[in-house]
Amino acid sequence: MESHEVLKQAFEKTSPKALASDLGVSLSLVYKWAQEQSEIGSGSRNPLDRLRAIIQATGDTNILRWLCEDAGGYFMTNPKSYCEKGFEVLPATSEILVQFSAMINKISESAQDQSITGDEAEEIRKCWDQLKGFTEGFVMCCEEGDFEKMEKDVKKG
Repeated sequence: MESHEVLKQAFEKTSPKALASDLGVSLSLVYKWAQEQSEIGSGSRNPLDRLRAIIQATGDTNILRWLCEDAGGYFMTNPKSYCEKGFEVLPATSEILVQFSAMINKISESAQDQSITGDEAEEIRKCWDQLKGFTEGFVMCCEEGDFEKMEKDVKKG
């Protein structure tokens, strides 16, 4: 989805007029943010495009981390795709279960004394991030059709 489409969707939740007033910018500018930029002058470089440019120029994802935390979420980069290396579906599925089990064990061990310390919370976060990262890699391989390719190769043999 393009940035102007994201903003257009957001305008369904609030009026462009209210947004312009809240931000102290013109209503026409807010409408231009929701239009695709073109050579004939429609559209305007919107705040999302500007943030992307800042992040690309600095190489610093702390801006995203801050935005996610401010919105009540958590930012984590997606892993690189390893699909070309013949990622196999059954071992990958088993690894997800192993990592999930490790995280549950860490939570259980930490909570045995009815309290979780800051260090324990940090360890739980590490397990959770590792699981999310591996699972995202698995989903990316599914989306890229790596597992379909493997199944076709098996059927040929």
